[in-house]
This record gives sequence, structure tokens and C-alpha cells, in this order.
Amino acid sequence: MKKISFVIIYCFFFCVSDAEDGYRLWLRYDRIDDQHLLQQYRNTISFLQFTDTSAVMLAAKQELINGLQGLLGKKVPVINKMVQGEIYIATSTDKLARSLISAEAFTKIGNEGFIIQTTITNQKKIIVIAANTGIGVLYGCFHFLRLLQTHQRIEQLSVSNSPLIQLRMLDHWDNLSRTVERGYAGISIWNWQTLPGYTDKRYIDYARANASIGINAVALNNVNANALILTKEYLVKVAALATVFRPYGIKVFLSAKFSAPVEIGGLKTADPLDENIQFWWKQKADEIYQIIPDFGGFLVKANSEGQPGPQNYNRTHADGANMLADVLAPHGGIVIWRAFVYNSSGDDRAKQAYNEFKPLDGEFKNNVLLQVKNGAIDFQPREPFHPLFGAMPETALAMEFQLTQEYLGFSTHLVFLAPLFKECLDADPDKNGKGSTVAKVIDGSLDHQPLTAITAVANIGNDINWTGHPFAQANWYAFGRLAWDHNLTSSQIADEWIGQTFTNDQRFIDTVKTMMLASREIAVDYMTPLGLHHIMGYSHHYGPAPWYNTASRADWNPVYYHKADSIGIGFDRTATGSNALAQYPPQVRKQFEDVNTCDDKYLLWFHHVPWGYAMKSGRSLWDELCYKYYAGADSVAWMQHAWNSINGLIDDQRFQQVAMLLNVQHNEAVWWRNACVLYFQTFSKMPLSKGFEQPDHSLEFYEGLQFPYAPGIGGNQ
Repeated sequence: MKKISFVIIYCFFFCVSDAEDGYRLWLRYDRIDDQHLLQQYRNTISFLQFTDTSAVMLAAKQELINGLQGLLGKKVPVINKMVQGEIYIATSTDKLARSLISAEAFTKIGNEGFIIQTTITNQKKIIVIAANTGIGVLYGCFHFLRLLQTHQRIEQLSVSNSPLIQLRMLDHWDNLSRTVERGYAGISIWNWQTLPGYTDKRYIDYARANASIGINAVALNNVNANALILTKEYLVKVAALATVFRPYGIKVFLSAKFSAPVEIGGLKTADPLDENIQFWWKQKADEIYQIIPDFGGFLVKANSEGQPGPQNYNRTHADGANMLADVLAPHGGIVIWRAFVYNSSGDDRAKQAYNEFKPLDGEFKNNVLLQVKNGAIDFQPREPFHPLFGAMPETALAMEFQLTQEYLGFSTHLVFLAPLFKECLDADPDKNGKGSTVAKVIDGSLDHQPLTAITAVANIGNDINWTGHPFAQANWYAFGRLAWDHNLTSSQIADEWIGQTFTNDQRFIDTVKTMMLASREIAVDYMTPLGLHHIMGYSHHYGPAPWYNTASRADWNPVYYHKADSIGIGFDRTATGSNALAQYPPQVRKQFEDVNTCDDKYLLWFHHVPWGYAMKSGRSLWDELCYKYYAGADSVAWMQHAWNSINGLIDDQRFQQVAMLLNVQHNEAVWWRNACVLYFQTFSKMPLSKGFEQPDHSLEFYEGLQFPYAPGIGGNQ
């Protein structure tokens, strides 16, 4: 117990450094600068009382003590008697807590929820932070600190809050070599060489940040897994991280390579129906749980992009997932089986996951989650929701988002992803009538699934500010908040994050929130407007390359996706084309199959449209495409102007960093605009509309650009 206390205190002193380098993320417990509000808070909060000494409660205690001391500019004493102005922190096993809060209220919040309530006991007004478990109390303490950080009123609180999804998970695509696949914020934060003997204080701050937004699970290694992670040498290293994370309610998962019995077990097969293989995995599971008793389970990428899987042995995905589920079940572990699969058959890549998994609905064990990307292609700037959502009522489906901006300009572009997440979560597959949203599929409420999860590919590295771009932190934050409560709006999340991360100055909040909420649509406009997709540079996905056509398989080429020709542009996924639309429910299909009713934002995703087609704007398709590209680049210039207008309202260090990155983003947006317009013009044969500036280089110049050392070279997910 003393060891945990020492580490957390040490972390706090590190975190209150004067440097505004972004390390503290949204957990900046600086003294409140509104003097009137500060005095109100000081008058309301005088003492703290804790009723439990478990490791989780100790973490909650230290966070609240340190947070209040920083925010209030004074130390708040911890006492053992009831007094006016006290914050009373307890679990439902505490007698006084049960007398102040009803049994019904405790039942309603479940194992991870919390209650924050202003009440009167013995004629003393106090604030109670209570939960059924220590981790619920920890979440409640973080929520209370958030209220103070964002300058909310706390005189009369009545908060009851619990997560809508059980497993809220970050997937790290980190390799044992410390490289990060599709990572743009430095090398991996996991230093496998020095573990288990040395545990970096950064691991604690990582756990604090995750717990503050309700993330409760972490897959530590790349889905393109190295089987060595399952050897005892590495399991003891994983156990050291699990020990750090445990007081913050975070379970560790590992990406397991399906061929591990061959690679590290010395067997000649990995056939999931082979009894020897089943026994090997049983022994491995037993070993893992002996070392890590609360191990979460396996994340598996199988028979996808060269990764081995059950299909190597003429078995199904269900055969493979269920074999692993059986060995984990006695320990309470789960299998998360990724649905990101496609082959070189030549069929529309957007159809293949549905074709492989839909027939298996109902065949997975009850401790298996099928992890489905938000769209059917691959984390594009915009995709319609994946057709598997709403198509597998007998299977627990987990959402997979991506925080690292693989297709969105890497960590040099300011792109707030909450609107992208919400666009998918709020989409209605119309399975059971109005209100059957994707969010209700993954939170289990639509099909009464008892096991629920939402995941995101982490954008975290060892950069001092964790994510490379200061605003990329907002995407980590937004995912956690939406994983906890998908009913939150992008605007609410932006308000919270800005207030905690920068300042509560209303001029700053209003300006920056407007930028953030517009940023994703801006990126779509200068990259892939009107439903275009996957036209990025080959392999590294850096910059535009709609002309690329020499990859080893068709669906790795951008030309496969835009299909531009002399007639028009776009991928026909109606009945006259690949018929991918047949995988969607009737009402969705009806809307998208008619070019006249299809949303413009998905037009070229579902249709091959003539260059002269009259758009809803009154412009031709060609002119609309150009308009979008030019508007996107111009809007980045607008973001630069907006950012410069608030110079002086925050620290110079982060202001200058964002200013420089916005300049990079503008230059690259112009590059995207020029390269794409020039290339597509070779098919349309139409001039630019009057008033658009001519690109400053030829198409040949853009086609000749090479990026042999761009981040992300060589790897798929």
C-alpha cells in the first residue's frame, strides 16, 4: 500500500511542472483563475473523509487531494469526523453512505457508476462521492475534479452516472521493438527491455489519464502480433504493467498470434480443432492467469492481410474464436476477434467482412466479441456505417475506431474525430424501426447482448505530449467520453476538453470549439470529398496518390476505389455494380441506391456519376468536386486565422506549436487539392471554375513525389 502511495505522489509532483509541453493532457490541476468562483469552491470544500484503504481507493484519494490542492491553491485536510463542507468518499459497504443514498440508487449505477450528491447529515451540509466499488469512486472523483476544472457550479449536486458500454478499450499497435505501426507520436511507451524491473512513471500517468475518462482495458501489442508476447519472459513484463494499471481499474489484453503453437510451442499445426492445439492453448491460458490473475483476454487478427488463422486449416472464424474462448472461459477471460478481413478474390472489398461473418451469426461462444471497424473499408475520413452493424443480432459486436490519424493527415493535421465517431454511432440501420442506432447495437440494448465493448486504435507514443499534435489529445479524450456515454455531443466533449486542457476563457473556447467541430469536414473536403475514399499514398498513406496503380493486388490501389474514367467517377455499389448495398437494410438501401436521394457525402461511395451530373447545389459534379477541394484548403487558412486571433490567451509554447502545425496542414491541404484536381481533370477534360487559382505545379510534379521514409511504411491492420 505504501509503495502505491509513493508512486502516485511522485507522479503528481512531476505533473505540476511549470512547462506547458502538453504532458499533463487534460489533467491540469492549476489554480482556478476566476477569483469569485475560486472563493465559492473554497467555501464549499473544506475537508475530505475517506472510508476505505484499498489500492483503488488510495488512488482516488491521492488524485482528489492533489487535484483539489492544485485547483484551490490550498491543501484540503483529510479528517475522520463529519463536519460542514466535507467531501465524504465511500463505497456502498459504508453504513453512513447507505443511510444517505438509497439502495435503489446504488443498484442503478452498477459496478462502475458513481453518485455525487449534496446532502445534509447531522445538520451539516456535505458532498458525498459514493459507488458500489472502489473504481466507481475513482471515476466519481475524476468527474468531480472535471466539474471544477470546467468551472461548473457545485453548491447543490445531484449526479448519478454509469457507463453504457462494459469494455472501453484502447488497442495499441505497438511492436516489441518499440516501433508503432501507424503511429505518429514517437516510439512505443512500453519499454519491454527495462520491464519488469523498471516501471516508468509515465505508465502511471497513462493509467490516470485513461481512468479519468473511463477507459478500463488496454491491448498492449500490435494486432499483427509477435508470438513472443505469450512467452513467460514477456508475460512477467506484462504483469508489471498490469500491476501499475490495476489501481486504476484497467485490465490488460494481449494480441495473440494464431500460429503461436507453431512459432513458440514447437507444434506442426495450429488447427483449432486439433486436440493437441486446444491443450496447448489451455496450458498457455493457465500460465497467463497464474502470472496475471485479472488478465482480460485475447485480441485476434486472423486470416487478414497475411496473418494466420483458422481458414489456413479449412476452419471458420467461429472455430478459431471459440477454441480460444473455451480456454479463457474458466478464468473469466474473453476473445475479441477482429472482423477486418478481405482477400484477393477481386470482389468489392467493402463486401467481404459481411460475406464471411454474417453466415456465422449465432455460432460464437458467449465470451466472444466480434470487433467491427466503423466502416467497411478501413478508417477512411468518411465511410457509411459498416453493414455488419444490425446484421448479426445473435453476436456481440464491438466497435473499432481509430485515433491515430492513418488516413487523416497523421499527427500534423488538426482533425477532431468526435463528429466522425458520432456520425457512425448515431447512424440508424433501421433494423427494428426508428431509433435502432449503431450505438444501441454495440451497447447491447438493441439485441439484449450481455457482453459489450468499444475499442479504438491508440494514437499514443513517447512524445512529451503523448500524441504528437496537441489537438490529437482531444481524440483520445473524446473516445473515452463517448465510450462511457455515447449520448454526449461533440460540442459537449469539445467544451470539456478545451476547458481542462487550455483555459476557460470564453473567447478562447468559442473560437477553438468552432475550429474543432468544423475540422473533420474540412479534412474530408481537401482529401476525399463527396464519398471518395482510399486515394492516399500507397502503403504509407501519406498525401494524395489517386493515380497509383502498381500495387501487388487490385484493392491496394487508389484507382480501384475512385474508378475515374472519361464518363465519370465513383464506385458503383448498387445492383448494377458490386451490389454492396444489398448488405444494408431495406430503408438504408432505398436511400442510397437512388443517385437523387443519396446523400452527397456518400455519392461517390455508392455511385459512378457522370462529370456533368447536376448536383443539389446546382453545380456539375466536376465543379462541385473542385469546389470541395478548394473550400477544404481555404478552410484550413481560416483555421489559421482563427487560431492567430486568440494569441495571448494561452501559453506561448503550445500556441506556437499549434500555429506551426496549422501551417504544415495548410500546405498539405493545398497539395491535396492541387494533386487531386489535376489528376481528375485528365478524365473530366473540364476547366476549373472561374476564380479558382491554378495549381502551382504540374500533375507530373505531384506524381513524382516520393516518401520512402514516411511514417507508416510497410504495414496493414
